[in-house]
Amino acid sequence: MTQAPAATRATRRQHDREIVMLAVPAFGALVAEPLFVMADSAIVGHLGTAQLAGLGVASALLTTAVSVFVFLAYATTAAVARRVGAGDLQAAIRQGMDGIWLALLIGATVIAVVLPSAPALVGLFGASDTAAPYATTYLRISSIGIPAMLIVLAATGVLRGLQNTKTPLYVAVSGFVANGVLNVGLVYGADLGIAGSAWGTVIAQWGMAAVYLVVVVRGARRHGASLSPDAAGIRASAQAGVPLLVRTLSLRAILLIATAVAARLGDADIAAHQIILSLWSLLAMALDAIAIAGQAIIGRYLGADDPAGARAACRRMVQWGIAVGVVLGLLVILSRPLFLPLFTSDPTVKDTALPALIMVALSQPICGVVFVLDGVLMGAGDGPYLAGAMVVTLAAFAPVALLVPTLGAGLTALWGAMTLMMTVRMLTLLLRARSGRWVVTGATR
Repeated sequence: MTQAPAATRATRRQHDREIVMLAVPAFGALVAEPLFVMADSAIVGHLGTAQLAGLGVASALLTTAVSVFVFLAYATTAAVARRVGAGDLQAAIRQGMDGIWLALLIGATVIAVVLPSAPALVGLFGASDTAAPYATTYLRISSIGIPAMLIVLAATGVLRGLQNTKTPLYVAVSGFVANGVLNVGLVYGADLGIAGSAWGTVIAQWGMAAVYLVVVVRGARRHGASLSPDAAGIRASAQAGVPLLVRTLSLRAILLIATAVAARLGDADIAAHQIILSLWSLLAMALDAIAIAGQAIIGRYLGADDPAGARAACRRMVQWGIAVGVVLGLLVILSRPLFLPLFTSDPTVKDTALPALIMVALSQPICGVVFVLDGVLMGAGDGPYLAGAMVVTLAAFAPVALLVPTLGAGLTALWGAMTLMMTVRMLTLLLRARSGRWVVTGATR
């Protein structure tokens, strides 16, 4: 009678070790990424308001362009992890190379679009006459780094699939340090202004991409994997990424709708919304780290033809998601008096944000389940379902959010709609997880 509980505890400890080993470095790498923009903002901000405004517009465009293609990391992680589980490291790395070649092709296409259309893109964001030239300069130079950023996404997916999240952490931290040093040197030392900031970031991004390529190429040579582009493999990578692209675009639409509604509520509401959204994004990174572990672990179990192990790992990660969500929610509630003064001294903005922050805190356990199951289903290669579920979520959220200003409700109601959105996501993901239809074993789905 004592064997089963002991075996269960041992299995849980094994899952816990794997989750921690993968999630903690993944969280560090995730946090390092937005620090690039923060460092650029701090350095450029001392040049003047127009330069900082230009950087803000250009960074928003660049972030959107790159985040849309985050499927390069997600799809590659799942595909590589399956091959690892099947014990075929050569095919795993070959699969990763297909993702990297796809990243290069997409990056080249984006450059071809952005370079000639930079002024028009900046104009769409409503940049002022004084800020627009700086935004155009930064956008054009930084676009040269887009292929590098996409290579980093794909190569990160390769290493995550290989159950390695430490190398991405080291590369991200080194890239952040190099970016800061280069920015200071080129902006002030070489007196290049905002162009120096853009060039510094581009050099750092290509440096990161070069490190990743060296790591992947060494792995390919060690296991005899081909480095040349394979049309069928690249096409398969693109096809696997399309559903995740739909998912990402739907999520972006939700966030844009929320911001547009907040702007209609008034200056204090949009200011408070931006503060809360920045916190929400930081909390999401902590939960996304568990999701990344889920992608790698679930893919490996399914590739190894171990459906029972995949289900057990899924259950344990959901428990982790709920527990971390509860902790994050409590931290939000306890830190409210300290957090808000870091962003604003306006009492109206503080009063507007306080009740909405409670809503954010209460929703964190829900967010924990959502992020974990999102990662599980990505690891299972269940992209088409994730795409459909996110479109349904968008359809449920949009009318509720758009009613907020019509009904005379405030920011708390808007974040209530955001909580509803996460609840709908949770329900759709739980239905899929409990159905077991995501459990498809084998080296490929």
